[in-house]
Amino acid sequence: MPQLSCHTPVGDLTLSEEEGALVAVDEGWGRDQTPTPLLLKACQALEDYFDGKAVDLSAFPIKPPYGTAYQKKVWDVVRSIPHGQTRTYGQVAARAGGSAQSVGQAMGANPLLMFVPCHRVVGARGVGGYRAFEGERTKAWLIALEGD
Repeated sequence: MPQLSCHTPVGDLTLSEEEGALVAVDEGWGRDQTPTPLLLKACQALEDYFDGKAVDLSAFPIKPPYGTAYQKKVWDVVRSIPHGQTRTYGQVAARAGGSAQSVGQAMGANPLLMFVPCHRVVGARGVGGYRAFEGERTKAWLIALEGD
């Protein structure tokens, strides 16, 4: 499986591709580096994103390697949240079904950091949880980067 790692201001990310789609974005630097056209384009898009440009990361093809039908529905709803905007867990649940808590659980299982922008899903009374990097502090920084 081709992988390519990128440096970002929040930490290193390793992107994995299978059959022309992103299948994982993991924290840390991967052992193998295979620069496919898709992975090069995705790393460039992340660089542009972190440079403050309004990049549409949802335009990239994804194929999560796991997840229930419900989780994948939640991830699709989250991918539709425009750059620079946020939605509450309850608002996502209203579109995907389930509860705010089940949306939070789906966000915690997200295998595609940034490309399924779970940082755009916030609590009704604050930022809410975030499992990546430095947790809520990173989530708040990403929201501020996007200007919401």
